[in-house]
Amino acid sequence: MTEDALTRIAAALERMAPAPMPAPDFGAEAFVWHTAPDRLEPVARVSRVDLSLLVGVNRSRDTLLENTRHFAAGLPANNALLWGARGMGKSSLVKAVHAAVRAEGHDLKIVELSREDLPSVTRLLAHLRAAPHLRFVLFCDDLSFSHDDQHYKSLKAVLDGGIEGRPENVLFYATSNRRHLMPRDMIENERSTAITPSEAVEEKVSLSDRFGLWLGFHPCSQDEYLDMIRGYCTAHGVRVPEDRLHAEAVEWQATRGSRSGRVAWQFFCDLAAREGVRIG
Repeated sequence: MTEDALTRIAAALERMAPAPMPAPDFGAEAFVWHTAPDRLEPVARVSRVDLSLLVGVNRSRDTLLENTRHFAAGLPANNALLWGARGMGKSSLVKAVHAAVRAEGHDLKIVELSREDLPSVTRLLAHLRAAPHLRFVLFCDDLSFSHDDQHYKSLKAVLDGGIEGRPENVLFYATSNRRHLMPRDMIENERSTAITPSEAVEEKVSLSDRFGLWLGFHPCSQDEYLDMIRGYCTAHGVRVPEDRLHAEAVEWQATRGSRSGRVAWQFFCDLAAREGVRIG
């Protein structure tokens, strides 16, 4: 057998059974978990907004901030599911709370995990568990499941259960547009087609039950929408007459057919560009 053939065989074996991931360097404040091969990629600059700019979510903001403070201080804390209307700042709130708690002097880390990589969560937790002197918020954005999706089973033992369970130094935060992480018609279909409907439904919704905190986000009012824009203008030094701001902001949301924090930010970006103001 030639040397070239042996090299190809060795490379194929390496892909099938890669070398174990070396101990991570947890010097950064934020990481993204990747697989194939497993690695924790440091994030040089986290994309986030200041906590004070998140308008219309005061109750959820205060609850999540207090829960995160407890966790960072080594006190008991709950996993949290942030669910509800799209564009209302669910993921922005998680990142802003993380920054606020770090600003208070806690060396809290955040690790982003994609839904597609949920089957690898046990391997990720093994690395986080090996650093008990640090505390991590494990963050999964836009979490939801389809009818035949088995990824949700990977999270059950992590959230509440299993022999090892969730490491003491890890907290799990997830965002979703759905309260039970799946479309309502899927739940109704389970009721109508299963031999034991209640058991089928329980199996599907039991994951959301394992979050100690359910924080709901609802569509904002026009006043809240305008307050968001005014907050962005103040923070970035954009000065326009109030009547013009009001008229253009209302026209913008009318053309979009919705009001939300995301729509407010998109209008502000357009306004700042027209005013020649750089942001970011």
